Amino acid sequence: MNFPLYIAKRYIFSKSKNNAINIISRIASGGIIFSTMALFIVLSVFSGLRVFSLSFSNDFDPDFKANPKSGKSFEISANQEKQLKNIDGIASFSKVIEERVLFSFGGKQQVTFIKGVDSNFVHVNKASQKLFNGSWFKPKTVQVVVGYGISQKLSLGLFDFNNQLEVFVPKPGKGAIENPDDAFNKSVIIPVGIFATNNEELDSKYVFADLGLTQELLEYKPNQISGIEFKTKPNADEDAIRTEIAKILNNKVEVKNRAELNATLYKMLNTENIAVYLICTLVIIIALFNLIGALIMMILDKKANLKTLYNLGTEVKDLRKIFLLQGTLLSVLGGIIGLVLGIIVVIIQQQFNLIMITESLAYPVVFSIQNVLIVFGTIVTLGFIASLIASSRVSKKLLD
Repeated sequence: MNFPLYIAKRYIFSKSKNNAINIISRIASGGIIFSTMALFIVLSVFSGLRVFSLSFSNDFDPDFKANPKSGKSFEISANQEKQLKNIDGIASFSKVIEERVLFSFGGKQQVTFIKGVDSNFVHVNKASQKLFNGSWFKPKTVQVVVGYGISQKLSLGLFDFNNQLEVFVPKPGKGAIENPDDAFNKSVIIPVGIFATNNEELDSKYVFADLGLTQELLEYKPNQISGIEFKTKPNADEDAIRTEIAKILNNKVEVKNRAELNATLYKMLNTENIAVYLICTLVIIIALFNLIGALIMMILDKKANLKTLYNLGTEVKDLRKIFLLQGTLLSVLGGIIGLVLGIIVVIIQQQFNLIMITESLAYPVVFSIQNVLIVFGTIVTLGFIASLIASSRVSKKLLD
């Protein structure tokens, strides 16, 4: 058996004659356990908040979206549509048009986006599943679905026959306008549904309408659109799909995935996770000072034994290894116990929703193997460094 490892294990599980050292050792072990548990729980909470935050954008953002590299729109031919359908990994796609326009209802006005979509949109996007009231609009009609925030700002309801919802779109062109009434394309639209996502920004951003109606308002050609949204099959090759889409559309578009469409949000969430991890790691480092102190006290307490081993021929490096292994084993055992306790807490919160943000919304937590590995790797690495620092106190000078 490895001699330093054998002695290290004996030192871990045997009590010292000095009661103060036993107390310090228990404090060091408790600090490792509870700091590990705390780090895992905090990372699990932030993983839950990340999933919760991204769930809103995931409902409204496609797997891929093709936008024009220049200008607001581009044209797509029937042959190109056929080629897009044949791309391996594409489940469905929808042609869309987005434009900022003016809505007016009952004397109130709101500038926001109209999003014209075709009949395939319900297979690509989950917006039709987020209806708060009413139903999804029928294709080739003037029916629309509005966001809950927009309906609140306009005091808009469904089937209000006393007031008309109107949309105004500036006419394209140059030069002075003599008659202001000729400056806009106008249409009376009928709200038949209201969607709600619990995300104020999304609820106040979109009014969904038929693609043909939007093209007519913007004076677009029948094959002129501002983007194409794609839904991919599971385990599809993203790079191959991105390349093929750009090739079919003559490289006139830039193809972005969901993360690229929400680059700012993803960057913010990643920064938050890193910041929280570093703060919690600092707490672990502080807790490991107890481990260093406990090991140094143990070295001083076992000085006579170490001197005996040294006189029997044990090298100084092997004596140092005893306490290096002792501290590392304490970190490993404390990390395992802390992780087990943290996992239990996370699973209980997932199953029973003990801690609530609101009356209807529990604190979101996510159990992740990645978090387990990060926490375990952190505690073992820092524990090894702390043990290395403490074991360096064993020297020939000390033994002499």
